[in-house]
Amino acid sequence: MTDLLEVSLGNTHVGRLILATGDRALFAFDEKYLNDVNRPVLSQSFFTQTGELLPETRTTQTKLPPFFSNLLPEGHLRTYLAKRGGINPAREFKLIELLGEDLPGAVTIKPLDGLADLQERDETRDSKEAPYRFSLAGVQLKFSALAESTGGLTIPASGVGGDWIVKLPAQNFVQVPENEWSMLHLAGETGIPVPEAKLIDLQDIAGLPDLGALSGTKALAVKRFDRAASGQRIHIEDFAQVYGIYPNHKYNKVSYANIANMIWTLTGEAGLVDFIRRLVFNIVIGNGDMHLKNWSLIYPDGRTPQLAPAYDLVSTVPYIPNDRLALSLAGTKDMGAISLTHFVRLVKKAQVPEYLALSTAKEAAEDTIQAWHENKASYPLSDEIRERLDQHIKYLMLAR
Repeated sequence: MTDLLEVSLGNTHVGRLILATGDRALFAFDEKYLNDVNRPVLSQSFFTQTGELLPETRTTQTKLPPFFSNLLPEGHLRTYLAKRGGINPAREFKLIELLGEDLPGAVTIKPLDGLADLQERDETRDSKEAPYRFSLAGVQLKFSALAESTGGLTIPASGVGGDWIVKLPAQNFVQVPENEWSMLHLAGETGIPVPEAKLIDLQDIAGLPDLGALSGTKALAVKRFDRAASGQRIHIEDFAQVYGIYPNHKYNKVSYANIANMIWTLTGEAGLVDFIRRLVFNIVIGNGDMHLKNWSLIYPDGRTPQLAPAYDLVSTVPYIPNDRLALSLAGTKDMGAISLTHFVRLVKKAQVPEYLALSTAKEAAEDTIQAWHENKASYPLSDEIRERLDQHIKYLMLAR
């Protein structure tokens, strides 16, 4: 059994994941990495309040330490990939060993021993049975894809990382890919940084597994912002990783005020303005799923954090009437009731400049509502979805 995994960040070896007796895991930084004053940042969660780097994590049982646990997919995708790899989906050390060559960001994880045996097993396994060697954190079924010159997308069946994310239709909600494409376009119209995205026909995607009945014929392809045009990996971490919180706590433990304070501390005025704009945007479009894993930092130079482009922007109120915010904003999750007064409370708790945050919130609400009314007729959405979003906006305090 492989009990040591090498963890790298780009070309930098950072440490080891260790599996001890009883399925207990821990991560320890490499001494050379600890002593490197120009080292790239793995995660904010590894720093103490005084800025010191913790040399190792606490030992965890069955699960990996939170930063690494958050690199793994959730839900159906985890079950599917674990089954294809012949492992128990609850055993995260073995799962990250299987998926470690195409994790989000610049992290790669490889065995320190037993690599030859693993490669031999791969070479002798029928290609149709080979597990999908990539992981994209999240619940909705998503696959890493390589763009075809013909305009279609191919789903790789081995460890080749793609430069797009393909998000398939839901099984129980209609037009989710079309909804997300529309909201990404709308966000771009309001000045929020978003990745390139396009709708594609399912029939144009090669290599899709049998996933049962899906409620649509379109998939959403999103350009990966953690992969450069040169193929270089760009490091990212979501805010569950930033706070060292396991994925099952992504809807609690932290408020939007906490995130605002963290972003202000790490990225300054530009990051705070971007955050407030996105928060207001998600309230206006009725997105009740902006939990910790749907906010991320990106490290273009490996060391300096910025807010990553916005992603997973879906109007959830057409599917879940009166849906609530994923996290608390000044003590409430009721999107309709949120007003500028709540942002006054948020900025006081977050200890950020009040005028900057309030002027940004007011402008963002106006810009989003105006852009929706100007563009909604051109979006590939059903009349019912458009009408439900219109009704949501009509009763927003922020719209008055």
